[in-house]
Amino acid sequence: MLLTISTTYSPATDLGYLLHKHPARMQSFTLAFGQAHVFYPEACTEACTAALLLDVDSVGLVRRPQGQFAENFALAQYVSDRPYVASSFLSVAIARVFSSALSGKCKDRPQLVETEIPLNAKLSILPCRGGEKLLRRLFEPLGYTITAEQHTLDSQFPEWGQSRYFTVTLENTCRLSELLTHLYILMPVLDDEKHYWVGDAEIQKLSKHGKDWLTAHPEQESIVRRYLKHQRGLTREALAQLREEDVQETAETVQAQEEEQLETGIGLNEIRLATVTETLKQSGARRVLDLGCGEGKLLRKLLAEKQFTEIVGMDVSHHVLKIAQQRLHYDRLPEKQKERLLLFQGSLGYRDKRLTGYDAAAVVEVIEHLDVPRLSAFERVLFEFTCPQTVVLTTPNIEYNVKFENPHAGNLRHKDHRFEWTRDEFQAWATSITKRFGYTVAFQPIGPVDENVGPPTQMAVFTRKQKI
Repeated sequence: MLLTISTTYSPATDLGYLLHKHPARMQSFTLAFGQAHVFYPEACTEACTAALLLDVDSVGLVRRPQGQFAENFALAQYVSDRPYVASSFLSVAIARVFSSALSGKCKDRPQLVETEIPLNAKLSILPCRGGEKLLRRLFEPLGYTITAEQHTLDSQFPEWGQSRYFTVTLENTCRLSELLTHLYILMPVLDDEKHYWVGDAEIQKLSKHGKDWLTAHPEQESIVRRYLKHQRGLTREALAQLREEDVQETAETVQAQEEEQLETGIGLNEIRLATVTETLKQSGARRVLDLGCGEGKLLRKLLAEKQFTEIVGMDVSHHVLKIAQQRLHYDRLPEKQKERLLLFQGSLGYRDKRLTGYDAAAVVEVIEHLDVPRLSAFERVLFEFTCPQTVVLTTPNIEYNVKFENPHAGNLRHKDHRFEWTRDEFQAWATSITKRFGYTVAFQPIGPVDENVGPPTQMAVFTRKQKI
């Protein structure tokens, strides 16, 4: 099977830098199922084409113990399209051979990675269970111009009709990493098959590589279902994560706008971040988590404190994490500062081994964005599985909202908030946490305290009890 990627960007040979493959020589790679070869049919200043040729070991496929592709007929092992079509084999080859390009990395030309260039990708034989209509529904919303030639089942017997195989050309002006990501995800979706076991790890791949485009794609459900081989449990979990990310991205934008309107007058956000930072310092923590870190405002304050030797920011939104990197000027940080800081995508609704072993966690204005039915999952993830020594958690005090000019239905401070608690409700919830998970709790007001309605923000500081 053959994939070619061409560009007329000037100089076109910069494609070699992006792919980390020199145009002057052919390179071969051994894969578990065959050989991949990279070469350049043309490479000059005006035009450059890189080719990925995948030679699948057809005999090896027959000998696979699972027989994943053995359809239920007698000659299945002799009649297989797998060595000749673009499928999950080609996706794996892209991830293996073009790993840096897929991740958007180029140490020699880092600015080139973010440059949108004219690209043309041609797949010699692409299986499409759903026909040309599905092909267009998947790629056209991503900005591609598509040329598709459908092949007959047998040219000598045209009466047999059309096959599900197409020769496809995709044209777009975009980053190379975007093109490779779209191919990586959507080829197995069009084929509606994978050559390997599909489990929880595939959800993480989908989340990682679909971060910037899948949440808003009109065929999101179809893509997720096919990518996960129609496994209902995995599909539900993946869709929940993607929709949570979509909500969170909206929430960050809405919250920033409304916070400026509602809270800037009393400087509440600055007071809140300073209070949380000081509380973390007083706890003696050295390795800290900022869960739901958003655009990195708290991370910036934590980085300024030498006490914190390791600082982790986690957010459900890849988009927001990119903003955090930009605002923290991550690419220009001194190496010692970079070593202290780690950002990664994750959800507070799912257990994550990466979060274990830290001294303290900050959860600042996050829980009110969670649906109430998901609170119990959040509680277990944070207090049972992650279980840092100290948890500093803030949330709005709904009683204080009468002091804001608040147009929102339900008297909530922001449109994306699923709930807001009174002081009594917050303290009752926090107390229930201490009883179930072995913590003590202390409460502290943040912001100006009104005699009747209390502070605008309420903070709970949870401390894990020492085991005897």
